[in-house]
Amino acid sequence: MNVRPASDARSRMPWLVITGVLVAALSLRGPIVAPTPVLSAIERDLDVGSTAAGLLTTAPVLMFALLTPVAAVVIRRAGAETALVLSLSGVLLGTFIRALPGFGSMLTGMVVIGASITIGNVVIPVIIRRDVRPERVAIVTAAYAAMLNAGSLITSLLTAPLASVLGWPAALLTWSVITIAGIIVWAAHLQRERRAGEDPDEQYSGVPAPAASAPTPGRDVDPEILTGPLPVVTRHRRMLRRPVTWLLVASFALQCTIYYALSTWLPTFAADELQLDAASAGAIASVYQGVGIAGAFLVPLLMRFTPRIVTPLVICASWLVVTIGLLVDPGPLWVWLSIGAIGHAGGFVVIFSALVAVARDDAEAAGLSALVQGVGYAIGALGAPVVGALHEATGEWTSALVLLVVLAIGYCATLLGAIAAARRPGR
Repeated sequence: MNVRPASDARSRMPWLVITGVLVAALSLRGPIVAPTPVLSAIERDLDVGSTAAGLLTTAPVLMFALLTPVAAVVIRRAGAETALVLSLSGVLLGTFIRALPGFGSMLTGMVVIGASITIGNVVIPVIIRRDVRPERVAIVTAAYAAMLNAGSLITSLLTAPLASVLGWPAALLTWSVITIAGIIVWAAHLQRERRAGEDPDEQYSGVPAPAASAPTPGRDVDPEILTGPLPVVTRHRRMLRRPVTWLLVASFALQCTIYYALSTWLPTFAADELQLDAASAGAIASVYQGVGIAGAFLVPLLMRFTPRIVTPLVICASWLVVTIGLLVDPGPLWVWLSIGAIGHAGGFVVIFSALVAVARDDAEAAGLSALVQGVGYAIGALGAPVVGALHEATGEWTSALVLLVVLAIGYCATLLGAIAAARRPGR
């Protein structure tokens, strides 16, 4: 194994790696959101109801919850870079399966996409932590979150216009081009590193080891750190007894529930309430993803230059404005979505910044992250089908929106509670 000197690893920005992370991020949310602008056409053509159609976004999110431990094992065995190539390759395979005729193929494709994205969800923070200097991790993480939103923006904005020309199956298949680009970038990076005589999956992390016996980042990571949401060791049992742990779990779960419910049904809601065609409804719904790009960068700035309580208050206000605005007056939809985008992009940063702050060591951080994501995504997967079922049962959107307002209030309470708990000694 070739190890870079610490001074060298920490003195330069790994621009090729960062570029690869950002290109890969385009394929880690966009494929999930892509069907939503044409959901009405999918329901009509495949003769399924709203509840079943909601499973198309639920299935990938459920994979996030169920397969996080498996993804960690894949990363440990394959190495970080190879695992990311496998993730993107799986997304590509799922995209092709989704294009086959029938609702069963669509759902299977979304399961494959979700399982593959789970690996990317876990491995990209590992790569950022390994290769980026600590003082730059926040901005690179913000850029990563921004590109997740950019991928969702592109697919939300352009799927319906493409579908009007090509049909929705071909329109969904078009997004494989972005995934192929990500595979090419990472394959080229792997090839370049190996030609240089380095194994990129075993190179120095750029972070000083806490002890002489600490594991080497890459293939040599201790499986106890990465193999499940609830490792049965003393430090993790202690973690489960801390109130801040469950406040973080609850806030992330509620955020996921609202976000995936809105992302799934916004185009349909806009078409119903504002009498828009599919392309226009998709375009206005894309505001929710597009402004999220700016929101991802706004929150780190607020965290740096304002009192600590300001950022979570802004996030809470954002979620309340979007949910109450949609319920009370859907007319200025783009206004509510622009404000709400700050919440969904910035909330991710706030929650995981608090998570890092309360973790007492790397192993606890990994276990806490797995717990928060595993439980959060499992609960969040219910958002789209529950909202779809309420809409199908009542024939209107009021009941579903009231539910989202209630969830937003609960989110505010748990997020503010988590931030307060994180500041207390012995949290």
